[in-house]
Amino acid sequence: MKILFCVEFYYPSVGGAQEVVRQIAERLQAFGHAVSVATTRMPTRRFTEHNGVSLVEFDISGNLVYGLHGEADRYRQFLVSSDFDIVIFYAAQQWTFDAAWPVMERIRARKIFVPCGYSNLFDAAYRSYFNELPITIRKMSGIVYHAESYRDVNFGAARGLDKGTFIPNGADVGEFSVPKDSNFRQSLSISSDAFMMLTVGTMTGLKGHLELVQGFAEADFGQRSAVLILNGNMPENSHQPICVGKHMLALLRRAGAADSMRRGVNFLFNWRNRRDGVSGLVNTWADKINSEQGEKKKVIITNLPRGRLIQAYLNSDLFVFASNIEYSPLVLYEACAAGLPFLTVPVGNAEEIAKWTKGGDVCTAKVDECGYTRVDPAELARRMEELANDSERLIRLGKNGHEASRQRYNWNLIAREYERLCYRCFPPVVPNPAHQENALGH
Repeated sequence: MKILFCVEFYYPSVGGAQEVVRQIAERLQAFGHAVSVATTRMPTRRFTEHNGVSLVEFDISGNLVYGLHGEADRYRQFLVSSDFDIVIFYAAQQWTFDAAWPVMERIRARKIFVPCGYSNLFDAAYRSYFNELPITIRKMSGIVYHAESYRDVNFGAARGLDKGTFIPNGADVGEFSVPKDSNFRQSLSISSDAFMMLTVGTMTGLKGHLELVQGFAEADFGQRSAVLILNGNMPENSHQPICVGKHMLALLRRAGAADSMRRGVNFLFNWRNRRDGVSGLVNTWADKINSEQGEKKKVIITNLPRGRLIQAYLNSDLFVFASNIEYSPLVLYEACAAGLPFLTVPVGNAEEIAKWTKGGDVCTAKVDECGYTRVDPAELARRMEELANDSERLIRLGKNGHEASRQRYNWNLIAREYERLCYRCFPPVVPNPAHQENALGH
C-alpha cells in the first residue's frame, strides 16, 4: 500500500505526535509499504527521506480557529492529485488536518483520522470548530483512539461516529534493552544511594514542571538525599504570537466579555510559560532548592541526548509526571519499557495506562472547567514521599510495567494493528479462483 501520514511536526522535531508517527511510519515501511509524511517545513531539516520514509514539506502554520498561514492551496492540491491508498491525519486542531477540510471529499485515498484527545474541546473559541467537526469525520473510513474512555472517544460516541478503533501508544522496547550505565549518576554528580526522580517533557509551561519543583521542595525524604531531573527541549512555536492575538479575537467574538477575559488571561498565562520555559518560575524554584536544600536535595534542568536520556530512565528510581494537558503520554509507556515505576496525575488517559500496565500509581488532582489538570504540590509531595519509602512497591510496579511493555505496549505490535486497520479500510484485491480458471481456459 501507499500510505501518507499528515502530521504538523515530524523528525527531527521532538514531541509526542512526532514520535508516534515516526515509529509507526518507519515500521510500516519496513513491512513493505511505501510510506510518506506531509509535515511543516523545518529550516534545519536537510533531507527528504528518513529511514525509508519520504517527507513532503509545506510552509504552513495555524489551524481553522487561529487562521491558516502559508501554502494551504499547494497542500490541498497535493492531497487531491496524489495516488495514495491511505491518508492518515494525525491530530485535530492543526493545519495538516484542518486545511484538508474543504477538499476532503476529493481525496481519492481512504482516510483515517486520529483525533488525539481534542485538547481544546472546552475552549469557547473552538465552539464552531467542534460543531462542524462531525461532518468531516463522517468522511473518514476509520478513526483511531489511543484511549478507551476519553473526551475524543466520548465526543464520537455522543454523535454516532461509529468507525472508531482502539489502538494504544507504546514504546520502543529495543531502545530500552541496552545495558545500564553504572557511571551515569556519577556523570551528573548524583550519589548512588540518592532517590532519583525523572520527568520528561517539552518546556511549554504546561508539562507540570512548576508543580513538580514545588512538590519536590516540600517533600520530606528523611535522611535520604533526593534528586529531581527535569528533562525537556524548548518548544517549536514560531507562529505562537500570531495565534495569541487571533485566539483573543475569537474569544471576544464567541463568548461573553467576562468569560472571554478569564479564558484569555488563562491562555496568555500558559503561552507566556511556554515562551519563557525554564527561565521563569521553574528555574527560580530550582535555584532556591539547590541553594537552600542542596545538602539533601538537588534539581537538574537539562535536555539530554536520546541515548543519555535512556540511561536516565534506567538509572532512576521513580518517574514523576504532573502535566496539565495530555492525551496518551508516551513517557509513561517509556517508563514501563525501562522498568521504571511511575507516579502520574490523572491527565489524558494516564489512569488507563496505570490500570493496563500496572506500572504506576496515580496522584489525585483536580481538572478545571477548561480541561486542564492542576495538582496540589502538597499532595504530590506526599505521594512522592510514600513511594520513596516503599521499595517493595516500586520494584513490583517496575516489573509489571516492564512485562506489559513487552507483551502489549510496544511499537512492533502496535504498527501491525495500524497495518490491519489500513487493510480493513483498503482491502487488497484477491483474485477469484473461478475467474482465474476461466482466464486459463479451464
